[in-house]
Amino acid sequence: MQRLTRLKETVQTWRELEEQGNSLRELVDLSLGEEDASLEEQLSQEAESFFRVLEDKEIQLTLSGPYDDRPAILSIQPGAGGVDSQDWSQMLLRMYLRWAERHGYHTQMLDLSEGEEAGIKSATLEINGQSAYGYLKTEKGVHRLVRLSPFNSDHLRHTSFAQVEVLPAADEEDAEVEIRPEDLKIDFYRSSGPGGQNVQKVASAVRLTHLPTGLVVACQTERSQHQNREYATTILKARLLQLKVKERAKELADLRGERVSPEWGNQIRSYVLHPYKLVKDHRSEFQVSDAEGVLDGDIDGFLKAYLLATVGDQK
Repeated sequence: MQRLTRLKETVQTWRELEEQGNSLRELVDLSLGEEDASLEEQLSQEAESFFRVLEDKEIQLTLSGPYDDRPAILSIQPGAGGVDSQDWSQMLLRMYLRWAERHGYHTQMLDLSEGEEAGIKSATLEINGQSAYGYLKTEKGVHRLVRLSPFNSDHLRHTSFAQVEVLPAADEEDAEVEIRPEDLKIDFYRSSGPGGQNVQKVASAVRLTHLPTGLVVACQTERSQHQNREYATTILKARLLQLKVKERAKELADLRGERVSPEWGNQIRSYVLHPYKLVKDHRSEFQVSDAEGVLDGDIDGFLKAYLLATVGDQK
């Protein structure tokens, strides 16, 4: 029923666009036939609105993957660069939270480990909204920052890296994602905060080990042991789903005789704050000079550019 509702909405949208396009064409014919230049401004405004909506719908046509309409599980890990990379990871976390806020998406922090001096050691959040995974899957990869380091007494130019991972949230209907109690090893431990100090006296942090695959997921965000276990299970299900998707993709690639490209270690985007300001995506070549705006969540241009650049390659 949910799929039927979405299909009806899609058909209705395109029928409305068709009617709007026909009305515009009639208005153009009327203007030309009567040689009435007064309609030019109205035509320009309506055409601009029409093509803006059409562009948005063209983007949505690229979001036809089997998991594109699901919530996204987004994780951030610092790379090379020490404290600067931990700080850079926190900047990225804020960027995605601001992007979600701009679109009215719901976010839930599933796991957060703060750095001892600054920034974060890791973060995992769930972002729920229309086609959340479809949009955010384009963010998967290595993000590079170039700036004057605030953690260096000489304020030298420093390059930091962070790894972004994006997974589709598992659904109850995913028969392939089954977690049996006997396949889990569960460990409880105390959460820790900056400086390694225990932030509480009870062992509420949870570590899940999936014995058949060796996948390990830890969560210490909440004070409740039950809540942390629930969040850890959500992340584990998403990783198991990704594992199944990878297996199918590899089988298909083997059948086609294709070489599977590595998923990690690809630098997808550079954020330069010094000596000039520029954010450039190395896949779509889309770039903007408003680095502050991008870091404040204005990343739609990058998402759309990449999706349109890969039309026909969506699987």
